[in-house]
Amino acid sequence: MQRHVLSIASLALFAGLGHAAEGNVTSAPASIRSALASGVDTRYIERSIRPQDDFFEYLNGKWLKTVDIPSDKPYLDPFVDRYEDSLRQLREIIEKAGAGTDAVHERDARRIGDFYASFMDEAKLEQLGIAPLRRELDRIAAIQDKAELSGVLAHLGRLGMGVPLDFTIHLDNKDSTRYVADISQGGLGLPDPDYFLKADDQKLADMKARYLAHCQKVLSMAGDRDAAAHAQAIVAFETELAKAQWTKVELRDPNKAYNKFDLSDLPRLAPGFDWNGWLDGIGLSGKSTYVIVGQPSYLKAFAGIANVTPLDTWKAYLTLHLVKSYSRFLSKSFVDADFEFFDKTLFGIEANEPRWKRGVGVIESTQGDALGRLYVARYFPQERKVRIERLMRNLLATYKLSIDKLDWMSPATKREAQAKLAKMKTKIGYPDKWKDYSTLIVKRDDLVGNVMRSRELEFDRDLAKLGKPIDRDEWTMTPQTVNAYYNPEKNEIVVPAAVLQPPFFDGDADDAVNYGGIGTILGHEISHGFDDQGSQYDGDGNLRDWWTAADHERFRDKSRMLVSQYNAFEAVPGYHVNGELTLGENIADISGLAIAYKAYHMSLKGTTPPVIGGLTGDQRLYMGFGQIWRQKMRDNMLIMVLKTDPHSPGRFRTNGPLRNNPGFYDTFGVKPGDKMYLAPRDRVSIW
Repeated sequence: MQRHVLSIASLALFAGLGHAAEGNVTSAPASIRSALASGVDTRYIERSIRPQDDFFEYLNGKWLKTVDIPSDKPYLDPFVDRYEDSLRQLREIIEKAGAGTDAVHERDARRIGDFYASFMDEAKLEQLGIAPLRRELDRIAAIQDKAELSGVLAHLGRLGMGVPLDFTIHLDNKDSTRYVADISQGGLGLPDPDYFLKADDQKLADMKARYLAHCQKVLSMAGDRDAAAHAQAIVAFETELAKAQWTKVELRDPNKAYNKFDLSDLPRLAPGFDWNGWLDGIGLSGKSTYVIVGQPSYLKAFAGIANVTPLDTWKAYLTLHLVKSYSRFLSKSFVDADFEFFDKTLFGIEANEPRWKRGVGVIESTQGDALGRLYVARYFPQERKVRIERLMRNLLATYKLSIDKLDWMSPATKREAQAKLAKMKTKIGYPDKWKDYSTLIVKRDDLVGNVMRSRELEFDRDLAKLGKPIDRDEWTMTPQTVNAYYNPEKNEIVVPAAVLQPPFFDGDADDAVNYGGIGTILGHEISHGFDDQGSQYDGDGNLRDWWTAADHERFRDKSRMLVSQYNAFEAVPGYHVNGELTLGENIADISGLAIAYKAYHMSLKGTTPPVIGGLTGDQRLYMGFGQIWRQKMRDNMLIMVLKTDPHSPGRFRTNGPLRNNPGFYDTFGVKPGDKMYLAPRDRVSIW
């Protein structure tokens, strides 16, 4: 499933946490209220920088100079700010649930409270050590042959463990009226194949060496007496997998990733692996006759690698990844070892979050809808949803007019684009239906068991979709998530409650700054329906080519210009933005800003907006846009983002769209010779 999220999606650390309603936030000091009178935070403007040369640095320069990234964070931005603000509210909800004082949703509250208590009972976890994993470790150790191996691989996949075969259920990309099973590549212990393969990149090569040391340490802690040799074998095994994996850019093509095979064809496609045993273990046999294979060349290579890899190496690999998957639910020594490599070494984070914050994250990942139901009831005013729905209608109407006026697209393709836009659905705030967790067994003294049971519940929930009608009400983000997404398979935009807060949406600010904030966000998500990936889907969510050949070529020409622009952005010395990997997000950023600007001017109906805090309406709009992408990131994290994430770093999500936006030139008087200046022929305007 190609789901397009608004902001960095690679860190579970910041996923799923929201912000309190304004009425529950302590009033800001008078000096801050004055700085925010326009809806723009003017305290951080760096007057020594001209907005015509570097708008990001101009708007955020003082913040960049004075703010320190907290020791337990890899980066700071407004999304993280809202995450931090929310933790106190979510903690109160959870602790109230644990005390049994929430009578409205009593069963959910008790389950949440018991789960949280099992995470917070450190004394019990220290007493248990690695014992909660003993049954699964014994299962791995008892594997006698490759036939048994396939069944164990399937079983561990059901428990949420990273294995070389990633199995998911999603809508069929070529028939959005049914669900389909999907097999794709996975199983690496580092974020990207480049970490294993780029020996000429000293930073990545060093990370691979440190990963080897981490593997040895974890295996030793798990009782492996030959940990050094097994660690070497694991890294060699994962390096072979990495050689066969598709790049992040290759993975962006939904047509190439749609390869339909009968289940009976898998042994011929990828000989050397017991596919029947794996299909039985995963639970797919009898529920479907076919599967979508994301990367057929990888599947074939995997089967060959699996066949020649000794069982001893397989057992060590599975042991390592089982412990990795559950380390944060074990005793302190395992928590520390996991943090030392995956947070400190890989991302540059200096200290782990306090345990209660991690506990909130566990509840979010295992019972997110139950927590979201309590969150919405307490913190999300209904009138906010009504206001955003009105703004969204204005943006969609503006998009419709913008498509009509395109000078590069033929009437035939315009008709198809308008048909898709007319079918686009919007979900604001929270779902109409909530997930049911009533069958989840939670015990206050069994944290690992609680996590395993919750993961199996979600796996089975997805598997049960096969052959059933499509659930059009389902959300794949919780209301307390500070993010948003577009799903091309349903042609829908989902905007959770938690993102509808300052600086994204400010109920006390005028329309200008809100069009620059939440307006560009909503425009961004609409534009994902028409970016290089989304434009391959029709209004019903099916992969279908609705473009004329000439329009395709003109779109590709514009895309190539954008790729070249972003390839030139250097984020860390020697590391540039990947214009191909980030193309879809860059199109959405540029188009979202363009549509929000047009929609704002349509909303004025010919009137002149007031000057507030010395800023015109257009200035407030662009500054509202720039402040939502304020960001400071550790270098290790930034390198990982450049390698793996389809979003450009915040500096380029600000300056990149602005230098392609004609209104920005007029508003700030950008002229030839200014560093933000692009000649009109070099500016990209798509939608």
